[in-house]
Amino acid sequence: MAPYEVLYGRRCRSPIGWFKVGEAAFIGPDSVHEAMEKVLLIRDRLKIAQSRQKSYADVREGT
Repeated sequence: MAPYEVLYGRRCRSPIGWFKVGEAAFIGPDSVHEAMEKVLLIRDRLKIAQSRQKSYADVREGT
């Protein structure tokens, strides 16, 4: 489960999901590509933070 989901109890809404079908103009492939790159960057940074916290916790508990 994502940290956002745990904290707020619902899924994170990205800008891609803000529009209803047929409500807005077509979202270009560039916008989708940009959003996906940001999602990947966020995931990578979360993994780094989790790893750092895990190593700190492991040292504190003595394993």
